[in-house]
This record gives sequence, C-alpha cells and structure tokens, in this order.
Amino acid sequence: MDQVIILAIESSCDETAASVVVDGREVLSNVISSQIDLHKKFGGVVPEVASRKHIEKIDLVIDEALEEAGVTFSDIDAIAVTYGPGLVGALLVGVAKAKALAFALNKPLIGVHHIEGHIAANYIENKEFKPPFLCMVVSGGHTHLVHVKDYNRFEIIGKTLDDAIGEAFDKVARAIGLGYPGGPKIDKLAPLGNEDSIKFPRAKVSGYDFSFSGVKSAVLNYLNKCEMKKEPIIQEDVAASFQKAVVEAVVEKTFLAIEKLGLNKLALAGGVAANTKLRSRMQEECDKKNIILQYPSMVLCTDNAAMIGAAGYNEYISGVRHGMDLNAIPNLKLTDKDI
Repeated sequence: MDQVIILAIESSCDETAASVVVDGREVLSNVISSQIDLHKKFGGVVPEVASRKHIEKIDLVIDEALEEAGVTFSDIDAIAVTYGPGLVGALLVGVAKAKALAFALNKPLIGVHHIEGHIAANYIENKEFKPPFLCMVVSGGHTHLVHVKDYNRFEIIGKTLDDAIGEAFDKVARAIGLGYPGGPKIDKLAPLGNEDSIKFPRAKVSGYDFSFSGVKSAVLNYLNKCEMKKEPIIQEDVAASFQKAVVEAVVEKTFLAIEKLGLNKLALAGGVAANTKLRSRMQEECDKKNIILQYPSMVLCTDNAAMIGAAGYNEYISGVRHGMDLNAIPNLKLTDKDI
C-alpha cells in the first residue's frame, strides 16, 4: 500500500487542533490552538465559550497544519475527526468541519474515539511500540486501565467509579488557591513540599477500579479544619501529600492488572500522563519488574490532533469508514462491552 496521508481534527474540549499524519506514525504538522488562558478566569472550561472559540479557530488551524506539512487538500487520503467523548458543542464543530471537507473533497471520513487517540499517541515517537500492552489512561475526564489487544481492540480492565484523576487534581488545586489548570500547577509545586507530612486516604476499591472523590474530600476537610483552628496551610505539603496519595493508588492497581494479564509492556496516555511524579513512580516499578514503559512527550499527552491521525490511520487500514450521518457522541464508549 502507498503511504496514507490523513488530515486529523480534534475539538473535544478546549483545544482546537489539526494535524497531518503519514501512515499513523510520521507527524508532518501538529497545530494546537489552546483556550487555557480564556477559561482560567472561570476556574474551568465553559462549554459554550469553548464551542464558539472552536468555530473561530478551526479553519485557521487546518490551513496552518496543511501549510506546515507542505501538502494540499488533494494530497490527503482521508479525514479523521474526534466524535466523542467530550463536550457535545465542541465535538460538533470538529465533526461538522470534517464532514464538510470529506464531502467537498470526496475523501473517506473516519470518526475516532478520543481515548483511542490518546492511546495511539504512544505509537508516534516509538515506531517499534505495538500491541498487546496495558495502557493507563489518565486525564481530566477519564481514569481507565485498558488492555490494548490490537490497534483497535480494547478491553477495559478498570475505571474510576467517581472523579477522574485530572478532575481531582483540578479541584484540589482550586481549593488550595493554585487556580486552573490544576494538574500542571500541582506537579510544579509538589516537589517543594513534604509528601509524607499529611496522610491522605486511599480508597479501598475491589478489583482494578479507582476512586478519587474520597481523597479529594479529605483534602477539603483538612483545609477547612486548618482554617477553623487558624492553623497555617502549607500549599506545598498539601500538594505533595495529595499527589502521592493518588499516584500510589494508580501505580498499585496498574501493576496488579499487568501481573494478572501477564503483559510485559505498559503505556501511559492522557493529560495526566505528563505528571512527573506518575512517570517516575511507574518507571521505578517497571525497572523492578523488567517491564517496558512507554509514554508520549508532553505535547502528545494533552489533547492534540496528531494522536487522532495516528488512531485514524489504524481505523482506516482496518476498513472503517463513516458516512455523512456521523454525529458527536459526548459519552461515546471505547468498547461495545464496557464504559
């Protein structure tokens, strides 16, 4: 087969992104227009604001992606787009644009699951990395242990029963006065604190599932208690102790699962995969157990279109095609069996 060039579009939350990807692993361009500064004053993403900004930016990022890649629409073999999960209004902008391009250019249209995209980000920088492996997906909306059986065959081994890990990071960061986005701010502050100074609880959940609402509540209760007693709150210690509690919970369940499945490869995916504490603890355990650890560079951990292009290629060569009835599905399932 000749090389396959895919134009990919991602607009599931607050990044408007477009990328040109060749054969699922060579990224010719990866343009991202972030809305973080826009949403900071609200303390989180405002869906209506995000949707309007996507409409403003989507044509610009696509044009820039094509120009940076040195290709034109005639060079593109297929259009890939995130159609879920995510904010429905934001998703609709990307899906509508992708359908319009596919129709006008008479190109195949491929809808991509956002989490499949995050998993596929691991194939971009390590050309030899391939299934099967266990993937720990950690983001603002998801905390999933996924058995990646093949490029587009997944089984959910465990998932969060309440808050996603990234959501917990954002809420705790807001509570201790760090602002939004919480994950990077806690990651930066935590190394300055004593992670053993406060003993925050870890939820005892059966199997390979997770729960982060308890530790989030414990942090809020600790802060309220300090305020009532007029005791000083040391931001660094709270950040470090909270981060240790959630990271250790993730590490413990991950290695229980990988041992059960008998796998020797582990990948991290999603925005929280950029967390330096999580990366270092995973690497420590992998070194002890002789397990290969793979994770994307920082820019490929957060939402981007290159990962959608990588996943879109895998779907394309397996024969997946979508019609003009493709719609945004905010709660789209990764598999037919679970979540």
